Amino acid sequence: MEDKVKEKIGDGLIRIGAMTTEQVKKVLQVQREKYCHDKLFGDIATELQFVDQETIEEYLNS
Repeated sequence: MEDKVKEKIGDGLIRIGAMTTEQVKKVLQVQREKYCHDKLFGDIATELQFVDQETIEEYLNS
């Protein structure tokens, strides 16, 4: 069985230039402090208007 290392969504969005490191850190901070990990990274990132839903979907489907 082949082991695959999955890229974290924040790292991937940084890699493709859709988000900055600071934006990813902010999303993770909000997720940690306000939502206790109940809300998805992409949902928070779009609410903060750091990235649009279409970009997230394109990344996830690539």
